[in-house]
Amino acid sequence: MIFRTATRRDLPAVIALLTDEEGVTDPASVEVDETYARAFAQVDADPRNEMLVLDEGDGTVVGYLQVTYIPGLGRGGAERALFEGVRVRADRRGAGLGRELMIRAIERARARGCTLVQLTSNKRRTGAHRFYGSLGFDRSHDGFKLTLR
Repeated sequence: MIFRTATRRDLPAVIALLTDEEGVTDPASVEVDETYARAFAQVDADPRNEMLVLDEGDGTVVGYLQVTYIPGLGRGGAERALFEGVRVRADRRGAGLGRELMIRAIERARARGCTLVQLTSNKRRTGAHRFYGSLGFDRSHDGFKLTLR
């Protein structure tokens, strides 16, 4: 497996992972509209964001997550890393790929000087909760979201 930064070429595979959590969507069938293209370009250009993928070595993306590095005054002014959109392709789960993706992303955050990694997970994703716990994540806070549109 190759752990690397996502490129524009990966966008259909990433969209497929994010929009079809329980199935496997062929990236060739995914339409990359202007909204997705613009969002990718904005995240890609932002030095406080990284889109990371696991690639089988032939360009096939089987895992993805986005990391946002957040400066702040809490924790003595330390930076923290927020993981979003953590996904492994449904037919490849259970083989340790999610663990590899997370460990490598955590190592990047640590190397950058972050003192905390945080994420939220939908309450219905109990398997994901067990997985995050197995990596050492604690359920220390309740999260709140306000949908604006």
